[in-house]
Amino acid sequence: MQYQEDILKNGFEQRIITQRDDYEGAVAATLIRKRGLTESTKAILCIHGFNDYFYQVVIAEEFLKKGYNFYALDLRKYGRSILRNQKPNNVRHLSEYYEDIDQALAVIKDEGNLKIVLYGHSTGGLIITLYAAVRKESTLFNVLICNSPFYDFNVPWIQKKTVIPILSFLGRLNPNLVLPIGFSKFYGKSLHKSDYGEWDYNLKWKPHSAPSINAGWVDAIHQGHLKIAKGVSIIKPILILHSMRSVYPSRWSEEMFEGDAILNVKDIIEKSKLIESLNKKVLGFKEAMHDLILSKKSVRNVVFETIFEWLDENLK
Repeated sequence: MQYQEDILKNGFEQRIITQRDDYEGAVAATLIRKRGLTESTKAILCIHGFNDYFYQVVIAEEFLKKGYNFYALDLRKYGRSILRNQKPNNVRHLSEYYEDIDQALAVIKDEGNLKIVLYGHSTGGLIITLYAAVRKESTLFNVLICNSPFYDFNVPWIQKKTVIPILSFLGRLNPNLVLPIGFSKFYGKSLHKSDYGEWDYNLKWKPHSAPSINAGWVDAIHQGHLKIAKGVSIIKPILILHSMRSVYPSRWSEEMFEGDAILNVKDIIEKSKLIESLNKKVLGFKEAMHDLILSKKSVRNVVFETIFEWLDENLK
């Protein structure tokens, strides 16, 4: 299918990637792109997190300024890719997303890009880490960047050992069992310009309170976490970025702008140690939010400077 103008306009285009039917029926993913002003063979593919989709124009602007062609992918059942027959965010195995990533990267390669950055935020960071461990010899991407990767559930230790495995087991027995599990609605309020944030996006695709999840989703994430915990090996250079601290306000507070309100950064740091790579760098940033690039301008400027310095050394 050919590209057409994307909802973001301003030079952004999209093309639908039709996939094989799954347990809910028809499946599609959506590839978004914006070409650089000058000819380039460098590109980035961005993979979003849970309860998310691509709207973060700020990352596109920064990479375009540095001479990259920009691409993002709304995975199946997220954002632009949600079909009427689907429950948003639904998944039973994280490997379901590999086909979306494979085909997106193949398109990017076919469009003349030779050096490709695979970037993932939160759940996207977990997915691309596992993807790279499986696609070790792939020539479709060269380096990985993980922005606050979701390497573990942000719950007390005892729940990780008891509640999560039980829910995961239930997910294998009855993947469609609905669970009322969510996260702080304050995070969305700290982002969206209609509340306290500076960003504009579709609240139907990224609501402040995520829709209820299925037990099958918990099982898919838990199985991914177990693979990280057992240790995965990645051949490609990998950069793992995170906030310096987590925040847990019980009511709205400016503290939301100064830390990760979704994940426990200690989990990210500890689980990153279990990723084997000859070229791995793990860095924390003061006063950074969960999505580092959506932090206040002074912080995200440092994040972008760090990313491009690392890419100058590793994307050769």
